[in-house]
Amino acid sequence: MAYIQLSRKDQLLRSIYYAPRGRLRLYALAAELSQRYLLPTDRLVGVIGGEGAGKSTLIKGLFPGLELTNDDDGINKPTSPIFNFDPTEQFSGHTFHLDARYELAFHQIHEVVEAIRETLHAKRRVVVEHFDLVYRQLGFNAQILFGIGEEVRVYRPTIFGPSPLNVRRVAVENLKFRLMAHSAEDLVGRILRDDYNFSPDQLHSEVHHGFVIGFDRPPDIDLVEVERKVLDLIEQDIEIEPGEGDHVLFAGQPFYCTGKRCHVKRTGQIEHFRLLKEYKFDPLTRRYLMVGIIGAEEEPIEFFDELPPAQTEFTEEEIESSRFVEIGPFKGKVY
Repeated sequence: MAYIQLSRKDQLLRSIYYAPRGRLRLYALAAELSQRYLLPTDRLVGVIGGEGAGKSTLIKGLFPGLELTNDDDGINKPTSPIFNFDPTEQFSGHTFHLDARYELAFHQIHEVVEAIRETLHAKRRVVVEHFDLVYRQLGFNAQILFGIGEEVRVYRPTIFGPSPLNVRRVAVENLKFRLMAHSAEDLVGRILRDDYNFSPDQLHSEVHHGFVIGFDRPPDIDLVEVERKVLDLIEQDIEIEPGEGDHVLFAGQPFYCTGKRCHVKRTGQIEHFRLLKEYKFDPLTRRYLMVGIIGAEEEPIEFFDELPPAQTEFTEEEIESSRFVEIGPFKGKVY
């Protein structure tokens, strides 16, 4: 049975998931990916993505408890413990995190590569962030690669590829759509809060080059007017920057956000924003969906044309139960 399971994992070419913008949802996805794709024998793990993609958050979800050298909350250690690793010590670590870009500011690349090789030779695991920076000098690929941009892509490379350099190219190219969508989504949330005094429990989800906000009942809000208000803020080219705690700042004004670094720098960088002009009803979750899109016109989003009539009245028990979802070991409200 074990042989069959390993063989199935070895047949993986790639898997693609939308990359959640909220921290808790990215944790949940990472935990699911860990259970589905990681093997105990995976000793070299590569994580690749651009600035603000959520690499550190992804790693924390894949390897709970792993101490990162530096992450979004600041520098935890001046350098990775991998450089002081002694395999003869009885209580030496088993899994090490190494941020290649960070370490290359303090070490020559041959020192970084040698530390990785020695740790692997001692049958320890190394999780290399920015793996693309050491791939050529290392001389071999990771056993499993995670690329994060607009999507989280999981690869199990062979000698035929994919190259970490190509993984980075794809991740960086499509990351801009995730950043634009997140900033546009929070602009919509800010307008709903400030202009319509509307901030109930909401479901936040992803769609290609866009976002989805789900409601228990369709808000009595003019979507054309909301779109115009967002476009006005985009035209003003407002500065966006991380705030204290779980907040992002729009022109210095805080807005609750658990992915505060996953944004464009200014609202003027959001391209071709538009809202669908009607709510879409999902009969499975019993939610009314507000859908926002960014980027140039591409293939339209497909919806089922033949859906049952939208149910407009629900009991409180039905509404409350619809707010909870299960993702792997996680169960709870989705934000």
